[in-house]
Amino acid sequence: MSELKIGEKVTAIYKTGKYIGEVTERRPQHYLVRILAVAKHPMQGDLHNPKDAEVGFFHERKALSYREQANIPEKMVKPFEGEIPDYLDSLKEAASKLRSDLEDDNSPWAQQSLRNLESLEKDYFK
Repeated sequence: MSELKIGEKVTAIYKTGKYIGEVTERRPQHYLVRILAVAKHPMQGDLHNPKDAEVGFFHERKALSYREQANIPEKMVKPFEGEIPDYLDSLKEAASKLRSDLEDDNSPWAQQSLRNLESLEKDYFK
């Protein structure tokens, strides 16, 4: 794959979330990406023990903010074609998709994740 250019529209996976944004800087083995939309809301809980509620600290994972910049490994950044959705609309859709996936899962992890998501939504959509 050829190197992405500054200003190029991309999808980027950061931790467990997926975003649409633009490359603002090239770094060794990374791209600095400005977030413009949310394609997939991050999973809740401990990244090292996915889908496990019995962890020391169950992390609340916020989606990256509009225009926030993240340093993302180059293998997690791909060119994006198409219209970039409005950030808030994309966040609502991603949170709604996560909620629907969690509601279909009766595990303790899913229940705790739903509580986290409810808290995040209060913060996101004041």
